[in-house]
Amino acid sequence: MKAKALIEAERQQYAERATRQVATSAVASTPSPRSKQKGRQAGLNKSEPANALIVAAKSNPRVAASLKPPLKWAGGKRWLVPHLASLWQSHSFRRYVEPFCGGLAVPLGLVPKRASLNDINPHLVNFYAHLQRGLELTIEMKNEEKSFYEHRSRFNQLIKDGEAHSAEAAQLFYYLNRTCFNGLCRFNQTGEFNVPFGKHKSIAYARNFSGFPAVLKNWRFSCGDLETLPIDPEDFIYADPPYDVEFTTYSAGGFSWDDQVRTAEWLAAHPGPVVLSNQATSRIVKLYKKLGFEMRYLEGPRRISCTGDRSAAREVLATKGLKVERRKII
Repeated sequence: MKAKALIEAERQQYAERATRQVATSAVASTPSPRSKQKGRQAGLNKSEPANALIVAAKSNPRVAASLKPPLKWAGGKRWLVPHLASLWQSHSFRRYVEPFCGGLAVPLGLVPKRASLNDINPHLVNFYAHLQRGLELTIEMKNEEKSFYEHRSRFNQLIKDGEAHSAEAAQLFYYLNRTCFNGLCRFNQTGEFNVPFGKHKSIAYARNFSGFPAVLKNWRFSCGDLETLPIDPEDFIYADPPYDVEFTTYSAGGFSWDDQVRTAEWLAAHPGPVVLSNQATSRIVKLYKKLGFEMRYLEGPRRISCTGDRSAAREVLATKGLKVERRKII
């Protein structure tokens, strides 16, 4: 009884934290009709997202057959892919670079031939590295509390034993991500994964990842600070840093306002095309305008929320080094 009480207290603690966040998950769906209507009222071209995908699919058949993101991820941008496709299509000959690759929604939607994908979370990058090599799922995956905590304990033990880069750790990371509370990814001060068991009625676990190695073949994954990334002047950079909100501890160390400024300045200095997205807080908008980015606003769906809130979150899409063109209605 005491163990159950502790687990419930832990779950409640995360529920309270999640209430304060407005991040979107990598679980994909198109915006709701209500969100679309809000976008139209904001002055967006109502045919643009659909037309952008049609053009992108015609110019690159791989886009039409793109894979879905394998993980649930806070701040996932699969809903944004139609908007990004219209910007990417005339630059698809370039190398695609993403300093905060997160749930991999955008590169899997655009399917660049060459890509440099980075994230500060070493466990996420390890999962992608094994996915690229053909990760096989051999662990038992059950949507059960007892099984979850056993797997969580094993994952944390691998971290302590220096085996965080193993294939087993990659499998466990996938399982924990799909089974934990709201798909969150948090670690305590000692580096242990501490998100509690979720309350999912059912989970469609993947049985294999056989479709990924071919698509990820020429993609390079790295783990580190964005300023350590080797960048070429011709690279196309898309950056989606953690939202400018309180809930930004996706990995140890968090993401401060100084990090927001440093990221924006680093991107503004890039001579090639840059696309940058973030929550449209007043200070973010002011910062991006000051650095010379062209601004555009979108209504983004909320996805990870313990309150069930799915209201639209206003986002800014900032660009530099490319022209944002509105497409004619077909």
